[in-house]
Amino acid sequence: MKMAKIVLAYSGGLDTSVIIPWLKENYDGCEVIATCVDVGQGDELDVVYEKALKSGASKCYIIDAKEEFVKDYVWPMLKSGAIYEGKYLLGTSIARPLISKELVKVAKKENADYICHGATGKGNDQVRFELSVKALSPDTKIIAPWRVWDIKSREDAIDYANKHGIEVPVTKKRPYSMDRNVLHLSHEGGDLENPANQPIDDLCLICNNIEKAPDNPEYVTIGFEKGAPVSINGEKLEPLQLLEKANEIAAINGVGILDLVENRLVGMKSRGVYETPGGTLLYEAHKVLESLVLDRNTMSFKSQVAIKYSELLYDGMWFTPLMKALQAFVESTQEYCTGEVKMKLYKGNCFSVGVTSPYSLYSEEMVTFGEDNVYEQSDAEGFINLYGLPLKMNAMMKQKNNIKLF
Repeated sequence: MKMAKIVLAYSGGLDTSVIIPWLKENYDGCEVIATCVDVGQGDELDVVYEKALKSGASKCYIIDAKEEFVKDYVWPMLKSGAIYEGKYLLGTSIARPLISKELVKVAKKENADYICHGATGKGNDQVRFELSVKALSPDTKIIAPWRVWDIKSREDAIDYANKHGIEVPVTKKRPYSMDRNVLHLSHEGGDLENPANQPIDDLCLICNNIEKAPDNPEYVTIGFEKGAPVSINGEKLEPLQLLEKANEIAAINGVGILDLVENRLVGMKSRGVYETPGGTLLYEAHKVLESLVLDRNTMSFKSQVAIKYSELLYDGMWFTPLMKALQAFVESTQEYCTGEVKMKLYKGNCFSVGVTSPYSLYSEEMVTFGEDNVYEQSDAEGFINLYGLPLKMNAMMKQKNNIKLF
């Protein structure tokens, strides 16, 4: 009988740590190939390789995808302006398509039968992983232990890990589920499950709390070329370096902390605390630049596209024809989105104090309250008459038929 090969999306966290021995117990003779895709988890990955093998994996791939993640996933999302439900910068969502792609590549290389993930049956990630796999490798089968095993809670998972001698980075006193990449860090579970509870003082691991942020504002200038960030304070940086630098600056100033109740795809509401320092800074700067270089109709339609883009991304629909089409539209809007935005950061706040672009549509000569020689104010009368003609005709009809106007 052929030994089953299972590629496991491995992080070294609680869920995926206990999945390895569980797979070995429930898929007799199977070979577990742990695959960790590095999208900026930081020092969390220092012990992943040895830990995976010690837990029972036959192999462990650690794939450095940080540069690709920022350049080909974070930057396109940033250009789109996608923000889920007006607040969430989609830090977890945007990493899942890339992780899934790498899992598929390993599965093809190893001629594996299954791809396994540690997402729960209550969450969004199960959908994101599995839809991406279906889009890239439709014949690959999926194993989702949380939907079938006897472990019913994170406390059960901790007990299972202890029973099998597996070290895990959570305790029953700090049972948060965390997801980290170079764009963000999320915290869910534990006392956060009650939205009435204020997060504990030391919850944030990246950003300073507002109380600990510097007492003086910091100014930073972000340079963009065709919608993509390219420099900070005049220093040209590669995408990964730039996001890391933006993270450092914004985090010190307490920028990017979000306490959010969101609507999950599976139908329930969930509460999480997100740290997205550099992403918040870059999003805000990008919006300001667009206000200078995009015309009114394009900005209006693009804002509608951003909502649909965010929903598709949140729902795991990255590898779809519609997302590809939306991205093409977004890229076309960024042709002249080049310039510099000066931002002021202070005690969790982040706002623009100046913007320039060689492609600016703003004309100081045109909008001045002083005397000018380029705008005929009398032209506005004819414009208003024509623009308001439908309103006037409707009112005249009502008068003719004795219908009250107000």
